[in-house]
Amino acid sequence: MESQENLLAGPPPTLLPDLPEAREALASGAKASDVAASFPAYPAAWAALADEYFAANHAVTSYAFARTGYHRGLDQLRRAGWKGHGPIPWEHEPNRGFLRCLFALARAAQSIGEKDEAERCFTFLRDSSGEAYNELAGR
Repeated sequence: MESQENLLAGPPPTLLPDLPEAREALASGAKASDVAASFPAYPAAWAALADEYFAANHAVTSYAFARTGYHRGLDQLRRAGWKGHGPIPWEHEPNRGFLRCLFALARAAQSIGEKDEAERCFTFLRDSSGEAYNELAGR
């Protein structure tokens, strides 16, 4: 008997590739700006910068760093087969940089009064990974 694919299941989860050298540099305490300069395609470095500047009350700078990481992450998602929708699991550590950038973008947009952008990003985050949304938004 032949097994049939479930056509109603939706797209499979997208898993971004790991960048061990960048991940290890950031984990070892290297400055996020140095990691971003050395590994500009690494969204987690941009997310760290966005968090750092948001915490220092520089929402516009945070927004810019988050948007950079978001676009770098979108490029990687597309190369990994993502078609614009579907799960991007928080459990897969390499996905976390992109998801953190998406949250940081929403948070900074909200902070500067860009309500529509904030809601679009929060919705995208919830749709991509409910777990990431809950973890990052403290829900």
